[in-house]
Amino acid sequence: MPTPEFVQYLRARIGTHPLWLSGATAVVFRDGEAGEEILLVRRADNGAWSPVCGIVDPGEEPHEAALREVREEAGVVAEVDRLVWMSVTDPVVYENGDETQYIDHTFRCRWVSGDPYPADGENTDARFFRVDDLPEMPPVHADRARVAIENRPEARLGRLGR
Repeated sequence: MPTPEFVQYLRARIGTHPLWLSGATAVVFRDGEAGEEILLVRRADNGAWSPVCGIVDPGEEPHEAALREVREEAGVVAEVDRLVWMSVTDPVVYENGDETQYIDHTFRCRWVSGDPYPADGENTDARFFRVDDLPEMPPVHADRARVAIENRPEARLGRLGR
């Protein structure tokens, strides 16, 4: 995924040292012919399926970042229903040695318009899947999808199982 300019600026000053960032995940739902579906994208860097995720820009509201990422990555317009989970990721170490950790805001969203496609080159595929027939995903992304599917009345706080 393209690295935002503000992260490049910070990396030029701190190198690969740990960087704390805000993230936003949009789990987008729609009613399909065979039942409820969610939007997933297949990442170009590792081939994994996931809900749409991205970095919140400085001064940007997390829910607005989630909707921006859906438009940019999948060409779909969505609306936020609500925050379903807020958690901190495990530390992430990228292939170039950069270390990052995110506070993630996972939003349950609803599809408004658009046919999904890999809009910005960060993904190789984008499509809706029935909630009872999701492809294999890395655990962190599967957990985000599951929490949005469960749709408990209260937002979850913290990591699952803690």
